[in-house]
Amino acid sequence: MEKLYDVAIVGAGAAGIIATIAACQSHENVLLIEKLPKIGAKLKATGGGRCNLTNTLDEEQFMKSFGKQGRFMSDALKLFDATALREFFHDLGVQTHCPDGFRIFPVTHDSTTILTALQTKLKSLALDIQTNCSIESIIKEDELFIVKANEKSFKAKKVIVSTGGLGYPTLGAEGDGYEFAKSLGHSVTSLHPAMMPLLTKEQWGAQCRADTIANATIKVDIKKYKKLKACGDLIFTKNGIRGPVVLDFARDVTPILDKHGEVPILVNLTKGMNEDQIYKVFKNHSTLSTLETMQTILPLSIAQALCNECEVNAQEKFKNLEGIKREKLVKVLAWTPLTIIGHEGFKHAMITRGGVSLKEIEPKTMQSKIISGLYFCGEVMDLDGPCGGYNLQWSFSSGYLAGQLYD
Repeated sequence: MEKLYDVAIVGAGAAGIIATIAACQSHENVLLIEKLPKIGAKLKATGGGRCNLTNTLDEEQFMKSFGKQGRFMSDALKLFDATALREFFHDLGVQTHCPDGFRIFPVTHDSTTILTALQTKLKSLALDIQTNCSIESIIKEDELFIVKANEKSFKAKKVIVSTGGLGYPTLGAEGDGYEFAKSLGHSVTSLHPAMMPLLTKEQWGAQCRADTIANATIKVDIKKYKKLKACGDLIFTKNGIRGPVVLDFARDVTPILDKHGEVPILVNLTKGMNEDQIYKVFKNHSTLSTLETMQTILPLSIAQALCNECEVNAQEKFKNLEGIKREKLVKVLAWTPLTIIGHEGFKHAMITRGGVSLKEIEPKTMQSKIISGLYFCGEVMDLDGPCGGYNLQWSFSSGYLAGQLYD
């Protein structure tokens, strides 16, 4: 006789694993299905392998960081917030700490520590785990879900979809969860890669790859999107920009890029200095060359590149430059113009912007409003946050709530 599961969890990333652990607390027959040979592949790669689990923001600020849809996560955070997450891992023998006062990591700064603890926990529970099991379809017949995979078929009273997004396809991301959702009557928003380097039309940045610019500010130079802004460390690449500030900013830029083809941006590389403050710097260093003065606020490579872009004689004193060139240089130092022309797609995207419409999911339970017994958690839903432990906390919180299997 074919086994009937209380719940089948499809996808063994952060959200799926913790949903499974939560489901095992109150259900006997639990099935976890993963297409890859091992569970938690993307979790292992999180945070460059360091696994930034969460952060210290309070609930309101945390939700605000996700934008206008952030309040959707209120119930999930109330049930399983950063404190609960740290206590959960402490009970599994994993110590965490907050070295910079904001981001929370395992003290080992090694994602393997987290993954090993979760694997050990799963082994202690009475459940079935199917790896190397690629799902073909999920349908509902006579109040039961039929999950077809390869040459196998599973029956379950409830299903949790935790398949993640499209980022890092080498780690199993193929967007199959979106197709399952649509086949069951759900809407999926437009999907965009997020958290990745960006490509620029300008090439002078290739000369500046050795230097990291701390506290750089980026904003979109299109009136309609003038409120879009991010601040953090920036690094120039051979053909664009990367760094934490770019990863955050990419979430907002990729949808605009799809619409307009290219996106003009302005970058402050001088730690927030405005034109008046920059003029004052030149005045206070009047005995130095223009390049030497710029080096007091910028790395040499960037100072030289900007002089070249403004067609300024870097060895000349600032006061001896033509007035129009002085004005241009100061404007560029205050807000350096760049043009975003592309990115490398989902291949290098850490997360996906977009997903299963939140309007069709009950935030108090993570259950579908369309199909009873169907639940969603993690990145497959239309909710994403910036760098800094936001997305992993959301995966754990939503997974834990979905695993309660409230009706």
